Amino acid sequence: MSANEPAPPVSPAFKRLAECRLVPVVVIDRAEDAWPLAQALKAGGLPVAEVTFRTAAAEAAIREMAKDKDIVLGAGTVLQPEQVDRAVDAGATYIVTPGFSAKVVRRCREKGVPVFPGVATPTEVQMALDEGVDVVKFFPAESLGGIKALKAIAAPYSMVRFIPTGGINLEKLPDYLAFKAVVAVGGSWMVAPELLKARNFAEVTRLAAQAVAVARPKN
Repeated sequence: MSANEPAPPVSPAFKRLAECRLVPVVVIDRAEDAWPLAQALKAGGLPVAEVTFRTAAAEAAIREMAKDKDIVLGAGTVLQPEQVDRAVDAGATYIVTPGFSAKVVRRCREKGVPVFPGVATPTEVQMALDEGVDVVKFFPAESLGGIKALKAIAAPYSMVRFIPTGGINLEKLPDYLAFKAVVAVGGSWMVAPELLKARNFAEVTRLAAQAVAVARPKN
């Protein structure tokens, strides 16, 4: 994208993520768990999921969750342009990558789907801006130094919004959300692999509701 090109319009997926302020990052091994998981998150007031392409079940899981149009559904750990195609065809409405890939960003633009590429340094933030992307995933957030590191990296880039992800838990959530450059926070504690393995969807609902209460407290 050149400097003379207009910025793309704000996508419905981004608007809803900004409203929810939380993104459950899901690693799912069984596609049959996708629907009850989506309903468990929804029951907890968190109709959001980022299904990662870390397992063979990811594409089928996205397809199942996409049947519920209330879910803000994305695909994560997208490494290749062909995965963008598969994710969007399955019903994903946004794409998340662990690191910056110009090829993936450009394919997302071709498909008309928003992408939040992973960044860990100012150089990668600059690369994202050069590709016309101003909402990025800060990953792995805690390993990189947490909210202190994010504030330092964000300082020169007032036009960039961040979705910090990686090692964040309920206790650390308020510090991230209090930073004005943060649009939402990604986390896996409410969809931990052991909960999904045990099909403990009631606990997923409880943890989702707990997180929502912290992220969006009632006045």
